[in-house]
Amino acid sequence: MLPDESEIRKIALRNAYMHEGKADLGAVINKIMGQYPDARSRGKEISAQVTAIVREINSSDSRKIMEEAVSLLPELAIKEKHVQEHRLPDLADVTGEVRMRLAPSPSGPLHVGHSRMAILNDEYVRRYGGKLYLRIEDTNPSNIDLDAYHLIPEDLEWLGVKVHEIVVQSKRMNIYYNEAKKLIERGSMYICECQQSDFKNLKLQSKACPHRERSPETNMAAFEKMISGGYSKGTVSAVVKTDLNHPNPSIRDWIAFRVKEETHPLTGKTYFAYPMMNFSVAVDDHYLDLTHVIRGKDHLNNTEKQSYIFHYMGWKKPHYYHYGLVHIPGTILKTSIIKKGIRDGTYSGWSDIRLGTLLTMKRRGYRPETFRKYWVGSGMREIDSEFSWEIFNSINREIIDPDARRLWFVPNPTRLKIQGSSELKSSAPFHPGNPSLGERTYSLGSEPEIFIPEKDWLSIRENERFRLKDLCNVIRTPTGIRYADNSHEDLKKIRIVQWTPSDSSDFIVEKPDGSIDRGKIEPLFSKVKGVSQFERYGYVNIDPEKRVGYYLH
Repeated sequence: MLPDESEIRKIALRNAYMHEGKADLGAVINKIMGQYPDARSRGKEISAQVTAIVREINSSDSRKIMEEAVSLLPELAIKEKHVQEHRLPDLADVTGEVRMRLAPSPSGPLHVGHSRMAILNDEYVRRYGGKLYLRIEDTNPSNIDLDAYHLIPEDLEWLGVKVHEIVVQSKRMNIYYNEAKKLIERGSMYICECQQSDFKNLKLQSKACPHRERSPETNMAAFEKMISGGYSKGTVSAVVKTDLNHPNPSIRDWIAFRVKEETHPLTGKTYFAYPMMNFSVAVDDHYLDLTHVIRGKDHLNNTEKQSYIFHYMGWKKPHYYHYGLVHIPGTILKTSIIKKGIRDGTYSGWSDIRLGTLLTMKRRGYRPETFRKYWVGSGMREIDSEFSWEIFNSINREIIDPDARRLWFVPNPTRLKIQGSSELKSSAPFHPGNPSLGERTYSLGSEPEIFIPEKDWLSIRENERFRLKDLCNVIRTPTGIRYADNSHEDLKKIRIVQWTPSDSSDFIVEKPDGSIDRGKIEPLFSKVKGVSQFERYGYVNIDPEKRVGYYLH
């Protein structure tokens, strides 16, 4: 199918509207070639037609062009309003520079969901100036992957997130101990020696633990014993006093320290009592002098718990923002599942093509700019939502397409001989809209052998005439295919089939669903590294040395 003049004009007007009334010729050609694959076989003719329309638009009054665009494409005005509504809101009470933080657990590298937290914080520090901390929250020694200490900063660097300082919580244990002692002296924290199940049942009934009213001196002695290794795991905990009648049982007296017996990957057996997340986070948010905190609304209860620490200590709280949760469909994100899969050989590693880690996304060929555009466009809405791979991939496609060479790939190939042909030659640009990428030429000789996809071959009827893209028209016969002609006049009516020469290389494409497509790729693929568009197949990130590609979208 080829675009008619009215469709070309609409595409050019849409582009002109996005650029204040002036269309970008290359971008318009790229869009048309991507939207109408059959137009590529008539690249010179279509390009000339597009050039004439773009020149006419760009020579007209910009205001009238903008009006025409909205008249023909009213969704443009709606889209513009939508973008404005989802601009990141200004932060409250900003009097100068801001100080914000990213706070992942080092259980593994970052995944797609983490990228939202990272980019939103980075955007605000860019807007206002200030400092962005990366705080590695590693006070749970049983759930630490040692490689995460360097993988997380590398993920953030790839995303384009600028971290000004890295803070590791396991190196700040004495700070947490000192603040706990201050709370004990104030009577705001006590040491509980109840069984965990008993303590939980008392909370549910709004009843006090029998140790709740012990003197600060008794609690202090117990805490010193706790941090020096005098208690075994599960026998004691340090608890922050709150409101036992609070309507939410989880807010009632909450545990701030527990005894851990596991060896910490960084500190070994140096420490025995480890702070729980809500305690260490509150202390660090104060000592890092944070002005604003952005996190998911699953932390709403944590924000309320942490407010007790700020109140008892007389500290000024940061401004808290909680965005809605995002469901990311069809993606494996859970660290525990991935770790198990790596251990048992199900996954090759953190960058396995089937996962949702940023390492995987980089391997597949996603561009970091895509994440920023998607999450900034999504804003900080408090409602829950579903991640749209369709929109995300569309954004990525716009970024990669101008420089993505077109290549010929035939999955599950069928070998055929073009009977009755004289000398055949094929010339085609690596990118119909970007002449700077050059072209390739294949001289095939007479009656050459080629590969086409088995799926296409099985669907072609006997005596059906079809076109081998950028080569010639052929007819299926009882014994194979026969040369017909090289006419372009009726390409709207006949099937166009991808092919590769007989000297094509074996190539495989790994896909996110775990399947593998094996086939033939044109000989000149070895000159290409990175993301290419396999014509009539999709975008693939190529590793030419391994002769493997990773499916992008």
